[in-house]
Amino acid sequence: MKTTPPSKQSVVGRVLGLVAMVAMVAIGCGRAVAAPVPAPGEPPAPANAVERLIGSIRGQNAAYEKLTRLCDDIGHRISGSAALESAVEWAAATMRADGLENVRTEPVVVRRWIRGAESARLVEPRPLDLVMLGLGNSVGTPPEGITAEVVLARTAAELDALGDRVRGRIVLFDNPMPSFDAKRGTGYGQTVGFRLRGPRLAAERGAVAVLIRSVTAHSLSTPHTGVTLYGDTKVRIPGAALTVEHAAYLARLIQAGQKVVVHLKMAARDAGEVPSANVVGEIRGREHPEEIVVIGAHLDSWDVGQGAHDDGAGVVMAMDAAAALRRLDLRPRRTIRVVLWTNEENGGAGAEQYVADHRAELDRHIAALESDMGGFRPRGFGLDLQDAAAERAAVEKLRTWTKPLAKHFPGRWPVLEPGMAGADVGPLVEKGVPGMLLLVDESKYFDYHHSPADTLDKVEPAALTEATAAMAAMAWVLAESKERLTPMGASAPRSPGTP
Repeated sequence: MKTTPPSKQSVVGRVLGLVAMVAMVAIGCGRAVAAPVPAPGEPPAPANAVERLIGSIRGQNAAYEKLTRLCDDIGHRISGSAALESAVEWAAATMRADGLENVRTEPVVVRRWIRGAESARLVEPRPLDLVMLGLGNSVGTPPEGITAEVVLARTAAELDALGDRVRGRIVLFDNPMPSFDAKRGTGYGQTVGFRLRGPRLAAERGAVAVLIRSVTAHSLSTPHTGVTLYGDTKVRIPGAALTVEHAAYLARLIQAGQKVVVHLKMAARDAGEVPSANVVGEIRGREHPEEIVVIGAHLDSWDVGQGAHDDGAGVVMAMDAAAALRRLDLRPRRTIRVVLWTNEENGGAGAEQYVADHRAELDRHIAALESDMGGFRPRGFGLDLQDAAAERAAVEKLRTWTKPLAKHFPGRWPVLEPGMAGADVGPLVEKGVPGMLLLVDESKYFDYHHSPADTLDKVEPAALTEATAAMAAMAWVLAESKERLTPMGASAPRSPGTP
């Protein structure tokens, strides 16, 4: 998961569903209709399709088996790496073996960032090796490193108040992330700003480097990386994340009036543009194959841990949702297209390239649903449309369509959050496609996010299976319904000047 806090912030949701009783009930209306005439050689979908789909996914546990292969055989997968290209080949081969149609890789050019050797050491008031991770896309230090006094800022106002004392120093942004709250969600959005823009802000004031408190509420001496954005700034300084423990320790020393000096050494570098690819596979629609429901996730990860929750879990959810349809020989009215985007973490090139490659058919995209909040138990979906009125109408339509699924998932089901979608479907939303995000129990997501702790053992197989069932059910609802989620053109891009 990457740099768009709103997409990953108030996420709590559950699974939904649907049921398009093709021969009996019109989804969304509840009135009896005549059975549609199937395409030549294609039988109509069975009335119990959703029940069979959910039952098959729960019985197979195949998503966890796929995630094991992705994590243990390939591991972390940063853009431009050999590991990511191995993951691309694995995903395409697995989709073909699962019987998906039109499986292909679509070329994307990405920038390759290499971390290199890195270290941070407290020099004064006493020597201590600091646990750190350089921020993604950061520049490196000179070969000899940087040794400088550290100044503290917990807010933007405190940074401004430091004035000239920033010049020639290392800025420590110690902005604690609050613990998860069921009503407020995570505090990601209110803390990630210094990771995204801290090096730029500090460089404008003459700093030589930046250290941030890792963006997590809980830590067992584990640092959390993530992208930093320099924009068009001319002066770029290195940035790194310290563990919560070490950031808090340095902050206490400074607040106690002690002089704090740190030696930072980072060999990070930009290795230029390299080829990569999005991976695409389909279940072709039996009546309207030209209309498309996208389900997907991002295949890349950071270069630490295994990328299990972020976003290996989402990858295998989408893959196995489609595989379950093939296992059961279920074919919805519209095409379900699995898209595994590349380069979400530190660039977003895969999402932008998908829009460019498919611009001629964007008006035939019914919806684009992604999972990028981890393999936790599902609670619902977010929905984001360009047009506010169309968004409200679509949410109400989904409430009706998903009522039959309540019996399949416990709790208050489903949660539907307007104005929420993921980073990879964002460019599609900008072009008028309804974007959706699978909402899960995110209470522990940021404990592992972007860290060496994001490994397979943190994923509960039963929770991953439930999330896969949720994604599959929603994909079927959208693809099988006789009615579109939005009328043609209802969520067209806003014209310039439209609020």
